[in-house]
Amino acid sequence: MLTTLEARQHELAGIVGPAHIATDEAACRGAAVDGITPKCVVSPQSAEQVAGVLKIAAETNLAVIPFRNATKLGMGNRPKRYDVALSLNALNNVWHYEPDDLTMTVEPGINLGDLQRLLARHRLSLPLDPPGGKNASLGGIVATNAAGPLRLYYGTPRDMVVGMKIATTDGKLVSTGGRVVKNVAGYDVSKLLIGSYGTLGVIVGINLKLFPLPEKRQTFVFRLPSLDSARELRRQITDSALTPIRIVYTGGGDGGKGILPVAFDGHEPALSEAKCAHATLWVEAAGSKRVIERYAGSLSEIARAVDATMDSVSEGDADRGWNWFSEFRANVVASSRDTVILRASLPISATEDYVGAVARECERAKVRTGFVVESGSGVVHFSLTGLVSEDAAVNLIGTLRHTALAQHGALVVEHCRAGLKDRIDAWGPPGSDFPIMRELKKAWDPNGIFSPGRFAGGL
Repeated sequence: MLTTLEARQHELAGIVGPAHIATDEAACRGAAVDGITPKCVVSPQSAEQVAGVLKIAAETNLAVIPFRNATKLGMGNRPKRYDVALSLNALNNVWHYEPDDLTMTVEPGINLGDLQRLLARHRLSLPLDPPGGKNASLGGIVATNAAGPLRLYYGTPRDMVVGMKIATTDGKLVSTGGRVVKNVAGYDVSKLLIGSYGTLGVIVGINLKLFPLPEKRQTFVFRLPSLDSARELRRQITDSALTPIRIVYTGGGDGGKGILPVAFDGHEPALSEAKCAHATLWVEAAGSKRVIERYAGSLSEIARAVDATMDSVSEGDADRGWNWFSEFRANVVASSRDTVILRASLPISATEDYVGAVARECERAKVRTGFVVESGSGVVHFSLTGLVSEDAAVNLIGTLRHTALAQHGALVVEHCRAGLKDRIDAWGPPGSDFPIMRELKKAWDPNGIFSPGRFAGGL
């Protein structure tokens, strides 16, 4: 007897073509989420085909998870069910590009790295350094509102998206916003999709606001003896007239051989609360030559005041460092797949205290940890390696989450073994806005076919 999906497969083939439906084990396993494998992988070739696939899925109650490069497929809770992996690999066109107007319209499958190379020809950029780095797709970045340290100066995707085209479960394509900021009047519905983790609709077109590349960039790296010196350095920089474009505090070093994080050598940095061995704070400045010279002088004075050592690094080493921070999760997981990756969002003033609390708990549990703090935004990424059991992981994550909540923050599990996800909530307790989120989910996805169960509160 044919299953529901098998009975509708000829209809899907009629929309995307038989060559763009895969049901073999290898293809389906490649799109698995936390050990749950879809029944087929469908690869639409256009926005209209995406809408057609979603209409059939909604009518047949088939659960759909969209993806491109899978850099964020491991985020969130395990899906309650998973029938169709919707590959957006073919949707990688640039539909509109006006360098003089600083505007662009792209499809979701285009990679950030490819986009930046195109923009660089006109001295432009989309100033994002999200997890996944250059391999992350624009659709994944926008759907998760993914950003890195550059959010300090430029903001997040929410600040750069001025319009969207969205495929819905009724088979329609909905356009929101405009191509330029001045065309957006009233509430921009596209903002609902940004950060919704694919639970409301599928983004098939993105209108972007672009930024000129700075004339010059320079990275300064401070060697720090303690968390206290890191706190004071961060305070003095943020309280000064300086406006760096990004700041990172990392608990890594390379045994004194240089100033780059130890993970470049494939080793995870260790952390001690009292003294963070080879801990460094990275600051990037941008502007004219005179602006960079002013930064160098001012930062040198601040370094002396907090007993820190400051170095300027080459452009190549700086790029390697910032890229590594963007790839923190992938780099650490590649060296130890049993590692747990967590992200805390905190008041900026609480980040150093939270790092100290993490260090104490990890020392007590005999767990290795490394961290990357986005000092300008209050986001702390850290890893837990060497957990002896799932019970130990559950207890430690619970303690660190409680500590984050006590500091008016939140803790998200970004990566862990599939089995561990059955015992924890990746997102933690929902916020006060959860009733609104639930009503939006009902309105946009009444049958609950988009990534069911993966988002906060089991949405």
